[in-house]
Amino acid sequence: MITVEAEGIGYNEIAQVTSSRGASLAQVIRLDNKRVSLQIFAGSRGVSTGDKVRFLGHSMRISCTDALLGRIFNGSGKPLDRGPSLEDNLIEIAGPPVNPVKRIIPRNMIRTGIPMIDVFNSLVESQKLPIFSIAGEPYNELLARIAIQAQVDIIILGGMGLKYDDYLFFRDTLEAQGALTRCIFFVHTAADPTVECLLVPDISLAVAEHFALQGKRVLTLLTDMTNFCDALKEISITMEQVPSNRGYPGDIYSQLASRYEKAVDFEGAGSLTILAATTMPGDDVTHPVPDNTGYITEGQFYLKNAVIEPFGSLSRLKQQVNGKTRSDHRAIMDTMIQLFASYRETIEKQAMGFQMSAWDRKLLRYGKSFEAEMMSLKVNIPLEQALDKGWEIMAACFSPEETGIKKSLIEQYWPK
Repeated sequence: MITVEAEGIGYNEIAQVTSSRGASLAQVIRLDNKRVSLQIFAGSRGVSTGDKVRFLGHSMRISCTDALLGRIFNGSGKPLDRGPSLEDNLIEIAGPPVNPVKRIIPRNMIRTGIPMIDVFNSLVESQKLPIFSIAGEPYNELLARIAIQAQVDIIILGGMGLKYDDYLFFRDTLEAQGALTRCIFFVHTAADPTVECLLVPDISLAVAEHFALQGKRVLTLLTDMTNFCDALKEISITMEQVPSNRGYPGDIYSQLASRYEKAVDFEGAGSLTILAATTMPGDDVTHPVPDNTGYITEGQFYLKNAVIEPFGSLSRLKQQVNGKTRSDHRAIMDTMIQLFASYRETIEKQAMGFQMSAWDRKLLRYGKSFEAEMMSLKVNIPLEQALDKGWEIMAACFSPEETGIKKSLIEQYWPK
């Protein structure tokens, strides 16, 4: 961080710092009368008091054209794929979210081919959902699979604090599956300057909003929002701000909300949906990052033991769409989860040495089939096939009466 004296400067304005090592960009992060504090993207090493600072009169900008598709950029919008720099149709990032009064009610489902999402916690256009996980869980693999399979027009991936191996994994996986042509990457690795980590969500969402206004269905994947908050924490300490819970800045809720609230379905245009990985240090959901996130978002996915945990995971908007898919969708969703809850209770009884009844043995058989054929992230089937699979699993373990599903659905869908 550097400090200069200047007048007529705006918050978040971009400046160019010219030093002996060349020119680099910086962003205004604090104003105190004439004292202006700037965060240099490339770090302040090599910067001296005799260097020149030129303010550009605008905040950070990013080019928004179809030429972005299939490209990979760093956190400040510079190409990482050896392609040309883009300077056409520049738009400013970090604008305000759309007025909630002007939004339309979410009504369309985004199919992913993952039964634990499509059947039990449907992802809805314009929804904002976090994936709560711990380090070591395959949340990046899950996001990559969603990027490949989600039925949307454009995927925007914003990576924050990624290990270089994770960056290569995303690039190589999407390229191998032929999905890179509809994707745009903005990648900040752990070795890059901290301030670029803060720019990634804003750049990703500004580009997503631009394409959504053009009528595109855009899905923005962000990983990892905890790294983003840690970058906020680091810079707030540098600025000597009074720390809040566990050293995070007091405005962490507002910082997260200003990004998540970008999710929107535009009347007469496209939509912007946000799915963001949030790691929980020590598997602690009361940690400030997941705790504040839960107040903003419309549910969450819990990723535990390499599966999406059915208990705790929630899509609060699923009822907007799962009644429009197939007549048995809600019945399958409710019944299978109720039976799986009974299976978990039976597992506990078995562990304590209780004698298993005939019903308990049915539940044990059902639970193992459910885990292998529905919960496993290796399962890759469309929604209708997943619903049929649900009927098959129940029919193999129970009689129709034992499921409690109404007779009209039994007659229509129960396997003959």
